[in-house]
Amino acid sequence: MELRIFTEPQEGAGHGDLLRVARHAEATGFPAFFRSDHYMRTGTAAAHPGPSDAWVTLGALARETSSIRLGVLLSPVTFRYPGALAVTIAQVDEMSGGRVEFGIGSGWFEGEHHAIGAPFPTKGERVDRLGEQLEILTGLWGTPVGDTYSFEGKHYRIVDSPALPKPVQGPHPPIIMGGKGPKRLPRLVARYANEFNNSLWDEENTAAQFDRVRAACAEIGRDPAEITFSVAQTICVGADEAAVAARAEKIGRTVEDLREKALTGSPAEVVDKIGRWRERTGISRVYLQVLDLADLDHLDLIAAEVVPQV
Repeated sequence: MELRIFTEPQEGAGHGDLLRVARHAEATGFPAFFRSDHYMRTGTAAAHPGPSDAWVTLGALARETSSIRLGVLLSPVTFRYPGALAVTIAQVDEMSGGRVEFGIGSGWFEGEHHAIGAPFPTKGERVDRLGEQLEILTGLWGTPVGDTYSFEGKHYRIVDSPALPKPVQGPHPPIIMGGKGPKRLPRLVARYANEFNNSLWDEENTAAQFDRVRAACAEIGRDPAEITFSVAQTICVGADEAAVAARAEKIGRTVEDLREKALTGSPAEVVDKIGRWRERTGISRVYLQVLDLADLDHLDLIAAEVVPQV
């Protein structure tokens, strides 16, 4: 079981906060540092210093870290044109020496689209765009150097792209997909994804969605074992009950709520819950949603008391 660090900087974190956490995660042995891709807080109030661009962040972190893998959960298709996005990802992959992982989804937060002036199509159109973007991105990265790439779709048209630059990782950085759509999404995952992630969902629904992806793989003759199945869960660990309560209060949650919906409690409790997730869903990776980015002791405790037991 692999445990990764996952942050939500739109909730009130600057680049210095992310750099500090990423470096500390790397120093304590976590294999990957991820962030969300949002341009507005998902809560109700504005949070200083405000949002930051996910791929600008990853480019900066690529030059300030050396071994930890870097990625997003997940970049909405509504934010960027696929040809430009292919360049961005390839560039950050080169800047990191081949440590980037690319998460993509259809998007869900309508309010932030209005806040930045981006269209927010219907759910069906967003899934259409997701499929076209995946075809374009993999097509661009897979085009031999010296050739050009063209695409004619319902929503995007690419004409004689030189399909450069290429990512360091071949054939492309790992593609992570996520979402709760029961029909079309699993088919896209089966075709394109290296990893399928469900974030902040319960075990029963997650297991059902994973089964849909496995069934979609079977339909096209792909071995579902080729796909890493993962979840993202809020984490709140303490050496004792008082420490758990203090950390819960700091992120504006109750211990009772977190125990029901998150990885919460003593290290032993969290290890047991991760074990139940693995038995129920078949996951091999967990993204630990760390909400208090000033609490580096939290990462130390997880690294010392949870990681070795999973």
